[in-house]
Amino acid sequence: MAALLALCCGLAAVPGQAQVVDPGQVSSTYSGQVSAGGSQSAASQNATNRGMQPSPSVQSSSIPEYRPTQLVVPAEGQANAEPRSAADQPARTRRQQPGPPGEFEAFVSEIVGKPVRRFGADLLTPDSRDFTAPPVVSVPADYRINPGDEIRLGLTGNVQATNLRLKVDTEGRIFVPEVGAIQVAGVAYRDLQTVIGRAVSRQYKEFSASVGVTRLNGITVYVTGFAAVPGSYTVSSLSTVVNAVLAAGGPAAGGSFRSIQVRRGGKLISDFDLYDFLLKGDKSADVVLQNGDVIFIAPAGAQVATIGSVNNEAIYEARAGDTLKDVLVYAGGVNTVADIRRLHVLDPMSDQGWQELTPEIAATTPARRGLVLRVLSAVGIAQPSQRLPSLVTIGGEVQNPGRYFVQPGTTLEEVIAKAGGLTAQAYPFGAVFVRDSLRRQQTYNFGKAVDELKVTLTAEPLVRYENQDKDLTARLSAVDALVSQLNGRRIEGRLVLPVAPGDQSLPAGFLVENNDNLVIPTRSLAVGVYGMVNSSADFRFKPGAKVGDYLKLAGGFNRLADRKHVFVVRANGTLLSGRSTLSATALPGDLVFVPIDSQRGAFWARFKDLLNFGFQGALATASIVAVTK
Repeated sequence: MAALLALCCGLAAVPGQAQVVDPGQVSSTYSGQVSAGGSQSAASQNATNRGMQPSPSVQSSSIPEYRPTQLVVPAEGQANAEPRSAADQPARTRRQQPGPPGEFEAFVSEIVGKPVRRFGADLLTPDSRDFTAPPVVSVPADYRINPGDEIRLGLTGNVQATNLRLKVDTEGRIFVPEVGAIQVAGVAYRDLQTVIGRAVSRQYKEFSASVGVTRLNGITVYVTGFAAVPGSYTVSSLSTVVNAVLAAGGPAAGGSFRSIQVRRGGKLISDFDLYDFLLKGDKSADVVLQNGDVIFIAPAGAQVATIGSVNNEAIYEARAGDTLKDVLVYAGGVNTVADIRRLHVLDPMSDQGWQELTPEIAATTPARRGLVLRVLSAVGIAQPSQRLPSLVTIGGEVQNPGRYFVQPGTTLEEVIAKAGGLTAQAYPFGAVFVRDSLRRQQTYNFGKAVDELKVTLTAEPLVRYENQDKDLTARLSAVDALVSQLNGRRIEGRLVLPVAPGDQSLPAGFLVENNDNLVIPTRSLAVGVYGMVNSSADFRFKPGAKVGDYLKLAGGFNRLADRKHVFVVRANGTLLSGRSTLSATALPGDLVFVPIDSQRGAFWARFKDLLNFGFQGALATASIVAVTK
């Protein structure tokens, strides 16, 4: 018996080890000695309870079979056996509806003609991406255990326990069977394995332990100041300042995005600038919250609107010492098509209107509250033609028709030389020269003329007899039909070149522009006669023949002809009219037109003028077609 006692005492004196393993594969080693005393039965019982195996020399009939100590949490204290996320958090706060725009936001939106909100307001809309802490996330090493958290403890070796779920009570303790209470509240997660391992090693040797956090209890924080919805909020234990501020609906219309303060125990822990997060991705001041933290949203600072050709139109909050250049940096700078030479600023609290600034002046101008900074676009500004390279198209009677890219200041003569010069069949007098800039200007002027004509014809009566109402509908229909016809006209943008009928070249010194188009026709051998004649046709050109001679070839006037207003469209686009038209010498490519005799009342007399006005453009187009065949 004495020998057995000595043997048991010797085994009890053998050093043991205890290892704590956390999910991060960090281990801690514990060693110590266990002493024993008392009677033989007490020693054997202690050996069994402490997980120490008796000596093999002792007969099994006198020593109980070895069984590792099993630790079981009482049923009433057990948590749900199903594993849960390490960041399983309480129900999320419903996202708040965005507040109405402030007075300055409404003012800037009216200037721009579209909504312009404060920078960062997109985060506060219900359909924006959720910025609450995610439901599945690794517990950071510096996270401190809070009451209500749930800890998982696993033990193997001389003491065994399978996934013990231990909840931290209100006093910050967990209770491990056969070990007792362990104070863990406030312990960093990285140190949790060490604290629990040391406590277990006081009772057991030669064991390994794994420690983790299976559930985080929510914490209560207070959002005050200029928040959209101030109050107390229950958030995840892993929540940061951004999570809590957005849960409260973000800063109100008068709240700051630049100064969000966190106070803990009456001390300032962090003064977070949300712009650092939004513009730079810097979350260094976005601290993890603790239970009872107070978040104070300061009043907004000076607000400056940045509009126009910038990368992000918005209203920005400036900090003390910021200049207009700093605000422009907040807006992402100017965009690709901005005119960076000039900036414009408006102070709505003064009567000076828009003021122009250079970038150098903007860099020294303080960002005062209420300023509106506008950057204009450089796109669509017409540049002097002498500065722009030109793409010119030449077709018809030249040696090498095609498109030619020429430098600023190139003349038409030089472009023709690039094309190899004119052929022997070229007819310079009938050259059709179309200029794109002239077409745009003519289209604008023609549209204005048609609008004014419609107003005049609608406001003034076109007929003079007693029952004017009877003809009112017909008169308005006629006006609408004419205006519709005129609006459908296609403006060519033709420019009449100063070329005589016998010239063999085009004018020298005439500068070309981008998108100019020149077609040089073959010398025409025909004169066309159309309109109110008995036989409209093209007749072979006869040198020295008069316009009246070609009218005779067409069978003369018919009974609807207006003999006094015959006109001729020349091949170069000019118009010949008047009493001497019939006696004028005809030229190759001429188009002779005889209008209808409309002298049948005041209405038709007026309508004749309108028809002539509309037909002139049509005849000009017809002449271009004729000379280019």
